Amino acid sequence: MNGLSGKHILLGVTGGIAAYKSAELVRQLRQQGAEVRVVMTAAAMEFVTPLTFQALSGHPVHLDLLDTGAEAAMGHIELARWADTLLIAPATADFIARIVSGRADDLLTAVCLACDAAVAVAPAMNSVMWGNPATANNILTLEKRGVRILGPAEGSLACGESGPGRMLEPAQLVSAVTALFNTGLLAGRRVLVTAGPTREAIDPVRYISNRSSGRMGFAVATAAAEAGANVVLVSGPVSLTTPARVRRIDVESAAEMHAAVMNDIAYCDIFISVAAVADYRPAITAQQKLKKTAATLSLELTRNPDILAAVAALPDAPFCVGFAAETQAIDSNAREKMRAKNLDMIAANAVGQQQGFDQEDNALHVLWAQGEQQLALTGKAKLARQLVAIIAERLENTTRSETKTRQQKVVRIHAKDSTQDSRSTPR
Repeated sequence: MNGLSGKHILLGVTGGIAAYKSAELVRQLRQQGAEVRVVMTAAAMEFVTPLTFQALSGHPVHLDLLDTGAEAAMGHIELARWADTLLIAPATADFIARIVSGRADDLLTAVCLACDAAVAVAPAMNSVMWGNPATANNILTLEKRGVRILGPAEGSLACGESGPGRMLEPAQLVSAVTALFNTGLLAGRRVLVTAGPTREAIDPVRYISNRSSGRMGFAVATAAAEAGANVVLVSGPVSLTTPARVRRIDVESAAEMHAAVMNDIAYCDIFISVAAVADYRPAITAQQKLKKTAATLSLELTRNPDILAAVAALPDAPFCVGFAAETQAIDSNAREKMRAKNLDMIAANAVGQQQGFDQEDNALHVLWAQGEQQLALTGKAKLARQLVAIIAERLENTTRSETKTRQQKVVRIHAKDSTQDSRSTPR
């Protein structure tokens, strides 16, 4: 599987001669499995036509800030929400100055302001312009804001001069964009993720289950792997492809999922319980298909093991993250679940009425003991990366806190020993 498979890349093209390279960039991004959409400035259209990018990307090119064809005429919000990464290539000196100043007077600058995904710029300009202190200060400002600067390269320029200012070649930009997703936030960590539904057999034909598609859990496993973790994914029955660099264990029932999790959990630093595990199963599973002989049928149900609570109760429990899929009182129910099961964090979301289950998009309210964060409605892959970033931050803070507590305890013990020694010394 390619490193950009399924990723949403929003490409911004500004008015420089290097715009011709951006056409090849679109082609190579798509070859790597990315879905690409293009936003062009008015100046960019003087160098390359929108039709070129439409043909290469397979999508209409976005040009206008006030596009009445967009839903609610809010095209910049839709595009910003859609993007996993926003790449500006080429990024002219003028455009860099405009986004530094916070301009939003055309579609691309407005998208830059509205985008909460990773943003990267590939500068392309004359070497003197690149070396100008104003440009240098603008680049420094963007870096401080977390924008990734890709390039520029040195070599022959369109003006006939030679020096720094060339836009990186498309293949280099593809590699750089791929690296944006490999954050290393969980490097060296071992993560176990559960995903999908479980099926609780009634007879050899029928079962009790739920509407979980497994998409969110698989997205979380993918994001954890991209963050550098060694990931085990325990999945109920779903029709999804195993994420790259992830070891997958397929199960069917809640009991099987419980056994698989407990078999691997001792080796894990983080447990993320995304699966929609059935709370109950039939007390007796018929060995033969039940026949329709009566007007009604009663099933006696018995409780399934609570996998998340069992993991959180372990003596040396990993960092435990639960999910709370709720139809009402979302926050209060999630907080009670976090308290009752002694979790480190919980991600709450609304389900039902075309929300949550079996949908491409989702929104989460992430809660922990001393804080919370709202993650707005967006694609589940992007949402998973945001969640993993929060988990990594909270885990780091927890580790630092534990280390500090241990150090303080050692200092107190040493101080106590020193006092006892001084008291026992003859005078």
